[in-house]
Amino acid sequence: MIADTRSLSSTKLCIVIHPHFVKGRSASAADPEARLAEAVALVNALGLVVAHAEVVNLPVPHPGTLFGAGTVDRLAELIGALAEDSVADPLRIAFIDSAMSPVQQRNLERRWQCKVLDRTALILEIFGDRARTAEGELQVELAALNYQKSRLVRSWTHLERQRGGHGFLGGPGEAQIETDRRLIRERITKLRQQLASVRRTRALHRRARKRVPFPVVALVGYTNAGKSTLFNRLTEAEVFAADQVFATLDPTMRLVRLPSGRCIILSDTVGFISDLPIELIEAFRATLEEVTEADFIVHVRDVSQPDSDRQKADVNSVLASLGLGDSEPENLLEALNKTDLLADEEREQLANRLRRDQRPGIMLSAKTGEGCSDLLATLDSCLASQALCVELHLPLQAGAELAWLYAHAEVIERHDTSAGINLRLRLSPADAARFFRRYPDLGSIESCAVKN
Repeated sequence: MIADTRSLSSTKLCIVIHPHFVKGRSASAADPEARLAEAVALVNALGLVVAHAEVVNLPVPHPGTLFGAGTVDRLAELIGALAEDSVADPLRIAFIDSAMSPVQQRNLERRWQCKVLDRTALILEIFGDRARTAEGELQVELAALNYQKSRLVRSWTHLERQRGGHGFLGGPGEAQIETDRRLIRERITKLRQQLASVRRTRALHRRARKRVPFPVVALVGYTNAGKSTLFNRLTEAEVFAADQVFATLDPTMRLVRLPSGRCIILSDTVGFISDLPIELIEAFRATLEEVTEADFIVHVRDVSQPDSDRQKADVNSVLASLGLGDSEPENLLEALNKTDLLADEEREQLANRLRRDQRPGIMLSAKTGEGCSDLLATLDSCLASQALCVELHLPLQAGAELAWLYAHAEVIERHDTSAGINLRLRLSPADAARFFRRYPDLGSIESCAVKN
């Protein structure tokens, strides 16, 4: 693909370093131990064995190596000792849980004599390992190329070499790095064209769904919050779900029937994470549009995590970057998942906080099924609050029309007379439009008595 993108699958041992910035504008707000645990989970997601993990307090980032000279030397000795102790599986990777410049990465690799990955590079590796569909592979490749194009300087040791040629083989005197940059630009252009086609296809699919308009409900949340497990519980599907980060990359949709009989389309989406690389947000925009176009959003939160509130803020930040507002969207419902992992006192505190909160929220466990029926009932109620109350007159022979309304609307009152059937019912604006498109002889929504 491009230089310096070797597979990491053969590597076994890794050290994990989380730099905790303690001063200035870059000061870290998150709990450093929680961030270190998340970093270890990211490394484990690639099947690597963590030989050592620690938080390094960093008053001032060093421009050349990120860490100060003393810390760099200490970690070099640690890496050397671990490499000597593991002859069968030599230590080859150091993961720095932060963004790094190409110069910092290159200097640490020279000093530590091992491969150094920053947060963006590791997340890209995970996405590349998990991508299964053609669309997912295109999105990951685009993100990787955008990341690598600024790091070609450290990827090549033969940059002084000039090469001649004719036409597309490279002009006379073209340096290798210039050739690589040109090839990357050309590949990025092609990938963007292919993903634009994907975006148009998804738009066509959404338009088709609106012609048979069931409301779309999207599950969003931090990675490993339990979205896929909840999706499987509600839909009886068998999408891949595991206790690991980024188990889901490609969106999946299934039909779900709510307690009232109303149907919705439930969508499982890719998980978010703090400091999500901007390259991935841009590359996965076609996929994330499923969230922006959803009628309702269910934010699945792992309340067993000590930094659950920070994860919530990170998810809201990503939603805001997608154009859904600076605060929580109005059409959002919180599903507080993994309550089975809480102690009784913690569950009671969470329940009290929910009662004080102005926004609706549901305590549940996707693993055990507890609270899932409450989630469906609340979704039903929220969608019903957006529904129209319609008074409609049907002729006596309109059996098919009557059956459709009983299947898709809530019939509040019915009066049968010799002149026909008078109905008072509640249905969504989308279902109302769908009904009159299906049976145009009965008029239009504007010709009926409508109340909100």
